[in-house]
Amino acid sequence: MDIKFFDAHGHVQLPQFDVDREEVLERMETGRCGGIVVGTDFASSREALELADSRDFLWAAVGLHPHDNVEEEFDAASYHELAADPKVVAIGECGLDYFRSGTTKEERNAQKRRFQSQIALAVEVGKPLMIHCRDAHEDMLVILKEHMGTHPELKVIIHFFTGTGELAKQYLDLGCYLSFPGPITYTDMYDESIRVAPLDKILSETDSPFAAPVPFRGKRNEPIYVEEVVKKIAAIKNISVEEMAARILENAKKVFGI
Repeated sequence: MDIKFFDAHGHVQLPQFDVDREEVLERMETGRCGGIVVGTDFASSREALELADSRDFLWAAVGLHPHDNVEEEFDAASYHELAADPKVVAIGECGLDYFRSGTTKEERNAQKRRFQSQIALAVEVGKPLMIHCRDAHEDMLVILKEHMGTHPELKVIIHFFTGTGELAKQYLDLGCYLSFPGPITYTDMYDESIRVAPLDKILSETDSPFAAPVPFRGKRNEPIYVEEVVKKIAAIKNISVEEMAARILENAKKVFGI
């Protein structure tokens, strides 16, 4: 398929799509939309890979979310086996989340250990990190500075970036890619972050089934809606939707090696 739009982060393997998953994928194909199916634990990572293997316009990310399934231990060997598949193009979604947990030092340390293990896996297999970070940017920046300094080849995508322009600059200074989601379409709070992001560091995503963009806000999100995200980014960058989509696709090819 000749891909035009790219959804860098979605969860089409989740139960919200069980009823009409084939139709959702058909809409992606018709709309020339490729994307990454992202795991949040071992089961959903395996399902992401199975789905990616079924379509030439899908790829997978495998990892353990900082908050979801907190009882699951990170089994490096099992994730390494998944990551060996050429259809797996990133490790994650992984990172830190102090909004939903991490209220104690013990919880934060546990998240950091889980995250550090996945950084080590990403370095070992030579694939980028798909980062989830909420209310934990100070610790995240410290950790990334350390590892990206030691391993300059490590690529990092900050998923669902909805931070300030100043925070965007801090991640950009490290060489991170910023992946912008649906909420940028219904508020101007994140416009400055888009303005300061170079065209070669921008990705678009849906995080489907969550956080649908305007005009679908309040409905189940799906990958084809990433076009609305691209339209908003293009408007802020004052370039055509076609050029912005092409830039994002080029960035995806570069960072994910697809």
